[in-house]
Amino acid sequence: MRTAVLVFASVSCAWSQGLDPSALLKPAGNDWPSYNGDYSGRRFSTLTQINDKNVDSLTLAWAFQAKTSVLKGTPLEVNGILYLTAPDNVWALDAATGRQLWRYQRPSEGNHIGQRGVAMYHDRLYFGTPDAHLICLDAKNGKQVWDVPIADPQFGYYLSMAPLVIKNQLIIGTSGDQADVPHYVISIDPETGKEQWRWSSLPKPGEAGSETWLNPASLKNGGGPAWMTGSYDPELNLLYWGTGNPHPVLGGVARPGANLYTCSIVALNPDTGKLVWYFQASPHDTHDWDATETPVLFDGTFRGTQRKLLAQASRNGYFFVLDRKTGENLLSTPFVPLDWSAGLNERGEPVPKPEKEPQVNGSLLKSYYNGGTNWMSPSFSPQTKLFYVNAASGYSLFYLTLDERKRAEGHQAGNAVSLLSDSALLALDYETGKERWRHEEGPGVTYSGILSTAGNLLFTSDVTGNLLAFDASTGEALWHAYGGGLMNSSPMTYEAAGRQFVLTAVDSVLYAWSLPRSKVTRK
Repeated sequence: MRTAVLVFASVSCAWSQGLDPSALLKPAGNDWPSYNGDYSGRRFSTLTQINDKNVDSLTLAWAFQAKTSVLKGTPLEVNGILYLTAPDNVWALDAATGRQLWRYQRPSEGNHIGQRGVAMYHDRLYFGTPDAHLICLDAKNGKQVWDVPIADPQFGYYLSMAPLVIKNQLIIGTSGDQADVPHYVISIDPETGKEQWRWSSLPKPGEAGSETWLNPASLKNGGGPAWMTGSYDPELNLLYWGTGNPHPVLGGVARPGANLYTCSIVALNPDTGKLVWYFQASPHDTHDWDATETPVLFDGTFRGTQRKLLAQASRNGYFFVLDRKTGENLLSTPFVPLDWSAGLNERGEPVPKPEKEPQVNGSLLKSYYNGGTNWMSPSFSPQTKLFYVNAASGYSLFYLTLDERKRAEGHQAGNAVSLLSDSALLALDYETGKERWRHEEGPGVTYSGILSTAGNLLFTSDVTGNLLAFDASTGEALWHAYGGGLMNSSPMTYEAAGRQFVLTAVDSVLYAWSLPRSKVTRK
């Protein structure tokens, strides 16, 4: 049963009149109209009402209890209305008060691991489901407009990412790591739900890249899920997306070769879906270290030359900087201690050490088993020119499982055990990859994303559940609060009814923080 529940309450905001497409071309300000705030993936807001001089006065303005699974998404905020998601659910809330305006529910089978947000196109909303459907809703009332299957959930496909709107296209990537299946980035017509093009992260036999699968049989079902939202450069008209691990996940013995285009950053022509360039962050990945982390776009000087840049802190522990026009590698350097790589090839891509691949008797790695970072969003501030990432380090054992015929067994083909883990918030110089400052968090791993603002602030959380604000330039802690659980999403900010709000989702509760009314400076 599908339901849209409309709550007739006295609310302080007007009904949304839809999203002006030009808003997606600007840095995030009063509104937060897309998953990362804007196309760049920087997670940076131009708002300054809350800043490094007054953030210590931040207080709770309101809270919304979703009464469902853990909130792993980022709400959108457009024209005073918030759009919040969890698997099988979408809510519209008054952005100034947190009061529910409507709720859409669609119970489904499939993988309910998380739901990271909606996309908005004019007056319509779009979100993916655990059974790999794409749903279109009327943003005014939450009523369903159409429901389109994107992939078959019987093969382990599901949709968890927030789609990306580009011009008259809706871009979405497939998720699924439970079966040996190929994956795609797909363009959908937002009016009709019809597919316009698809790009496969696995090349067809004979195409460029297929030669990197030395066992042709492994190419057909080789993986490469595209399960996180990408970025877009309107000037270059290039779409940037990260791809995930090959299959079998830990069983590299079954798929010798680099295994393109898995664990890669790719640039696609959004009009045709054709590949323009690629960079493989983890050739022949054998540790489940996806390269789906946000490709962050910014312009800046690199070693004396003005460049159009793309930066990624990858799950394999490397920080990469590329020329986003050509894909040329400018910098590849570890941001956490690691020993799985023997160095770099001529393209600046890491070269894996064969002895550090999973072994039947175990292989010891100087890396946290789940990677140096993960899907949690980084941030880049054009003011400080620093790249911020929540990083994990440690030691792990990786095991390979073989069947009686000495072949990789099953989809996973092994397992991994964490021996030690520590977390730290890092501020990186994008030209060198070196730390400008760090905030140690101690044992454990945080899955919180990061927000930076023009108020010289950085918002995130730590391994013990503290919600934190830092001086973005120096790393000095300026504010903290305990939310009663862990933040497994990314903070965002917007302005409504004359006040700036910072939102943090903790377990199933959405908290809105603001300055006391007496300290709000009116424009």
